[in-house]
Amino acid sequence: MFKSLFHWKVLLNIVLAMALFAGLVWLTFRWLEYHTSHGEEVPVPNVMNMTVHEAIKILDDSGLEYEVDSFKYDPKFRPFQVLAVNPNPGANVKNGRIITLKVNPRTWAKVAIPDIIDRYKGLAFNQLNLVGLKVGDTLYEPSIQRDAVLRIIYNGTSVKPGTQIPRFSAVDLVIGSGPLRNVSIPNVVGRTVQEAKKIIAQALFEVGIVEHEDGGKDDSDIVYYQDPEFGSLRDQGMQIDLWASKKTPAELQNKIKQLDDMYRPKIDTTLAPIEYKEVPTIEQKPAASNNQPANTATTAAPKPKAVTNNQQTKASVTTSPAVKQNTTASQPSTTKPVDKPKPKKVVIE
Repeated sequence: MFKSLFHWKVLLNIVLAMALFAGLVWLTFRWLEYHTSHGEEVPVPNVMNMTVHEAIKILDDSGLEYEVDSFKYDPKFRPFQVLAVNPNPGANVKNGRIITLKVNPRTWAKVAIPDIIDRYKGLAFNQLNLVGLKVGDTLYEPSIQRDAVLRIIYNGTSVKPGTQIPRFSAVDLVIGSGPLRNVSIPNVVGRTVQEAKKIIAQALFEVGIVEHEDGGKDDSDIVYYQDPEFGSLRDQGMQIDLWASKKTPAELQNKIKQLDDMYRPKIDTTLAPIEYKEVPTIEQKPAASNNQPANTATTAAPKPKAVTNNQQTKASVTTSPAVKQNTTASQPSTTKPVDKPKPKKVVIE
């Protein structure tokens, strides 16, 4: 067995295999040196605090690749200033190595303005803060939507929700101050329905019923009547009803008169005003208590009637015996007392 291992043919095969293996290893390293520039290194240039354009030019001259990362914005540094380099400046890297540059962006990353139109101002402020936007000035203008956001202004220009603006930017909000009171109704008689709607909306009133004479819905019809009438005072937000026709108001006088009788009845001012007087109320005194002593009660004596001369004479004649009896009763008497005659009643008619 050992003799067969040391046979010259076996040894020749082993030598050939080892030579083949060494050749493959040598070729592999040569291929790696050719494609990876093995042993050739270049230092990373120091491009810190340069602008990104200057840094890119230096890296190109050094035979290095690069990629730019818009790092977190920092207002303390200039826009497009290189803030960090990876690998660090001075490190030896192979030719063609990718160098990462972290650059200060021109401004904050952009965010979309949330949809806060017609929202209550308190909710709008919270939504802006959540996306990283600040509230600048709050401007108020008359509107029937009290404390609701009407418009969004950025850099003096009205913008719509969804517009991309830098984060931490300040936006101004136009907020409704509520309807005004006692505002004069605009005159839209003689205007087309389309023009009347625009005028009513500009005055912050609402368009109510629009009645067309022919039953159609043509906004080119002429308004010949409105309610409330022109010049009357109403609160903003109230409705204004319109009557329109293809005819002119002069041709519809009878119809206008009927509408006046219905919506604007005349009040007769020639009648005397009705006076209202208050009737005094008589307070009844409470009845006297039974516990009150009788001698303290005061009763109104009836008023005596007038007595004529004849009646006075009869009265004196009737009462004269009583007077005599009183005089005799005052004297001492030894005889049996006489019964006193009863006085006659005098009826006074």
